[in-house]
Amino acid sequence: MITIEDFKKLEIRIGKVISVEKVPEADKLLKFVFDIGTEQRQVMAGMADFFPDPSVLVGKEMPILVNIEPKDFKGYKSEGMIIAADIDGCPVLLHPEKDIPPGSIIR
Repeated sequence: MITIEDFKKLEIRIGKVISVEKVPEADKLLKFVFDIGTEQRQVMAGMADFFPDPSVLVGKEMPILVNIEPKDFKGYKSEGMIIAADIDGCPVLLHPEKDIPPGSIIR
């Protein structure tokens, strides 16, 4: 269990996918670039198996954890984490019910 104060430490914002591409040096890695309102962020995600044509994700909005420590994946810096459901090991991306501005805060 966490406290409400712990939860308040998470900064989750809506990111809009500007670009996404498969990383040639990695079988499962996708490189996303998100508009998060005040800036663009690169986020790496191991989802290539589930999106054979990742270009279908361009323009989609989804929640991004933005205040997580950056991490390197195969030489690419990841500056956030996509929040998604996990159904039997498969990611299910979450989307707002209507278009909202990139960077909108999730509470």
